[in-house]
Amino acid sequence: MFIRWSVAIAAVALLSSPVLQGARAADKPTDPQIAHIAYTAGVIDINAAKQAVKKAKNKDVKAFAEDMVRDHEAVNKQALELVKKLNVTPEDNDTSRTLSKQASDKLAELDKLDGAAFDKAYVTNEVAYHKAVNGALETQLIPSASNAELKSLLQTGLKIFQGHQQHAEHVAAELK
Repeated sequence: MFIRWSVAIAAVALLSSPVLQGARAADKPTDPQIAHIAYTAGVIDINAAKQAVKKAKNKDVKAFAEDMVRDHEAVNKQALELVKKLNVTPEDNDTSRTLSKQASDKLAELDKLDGAAFDKAYVTNEVAYHKAVNGALETQLIPSASNAELKSLLQTGLKIFQGHQQHAEHVAAELK
């Protein structure tokens, strides 16, 4: 049940959100909205990874979480530098608010777990989350971005996050 819930929440958060549904109907998110969605998704993964660094018992899970903190902080730093350079103010929106609320709920749920149960739940969630984020980047956010530099940053992020998904899948397979 936990795995299905994790996949469902990640998919619903990114792919069924009002902003991204609108994008499918030609009401594409704006660059400031895209910047905020992407940044929010990174912050969510940083917070989850910081929780895992503290709680994980498995050395591979802990190392994966440390990689998530490092990589997502680096991408978010680049995103902040870009929006400053472009003089763009990221715009809060329904998608970023939904992501934040669901992430808060997920952190609270994971906080109740310990040991191997936490490790498995965290990594399972990371697989689902990266699949959803990567899918949203490929099908909605990158195609909707107007600014070439923003689009390029999102494409670079996608490559990194696809690697994260593969890494999470490998760690998850080792935990079985």
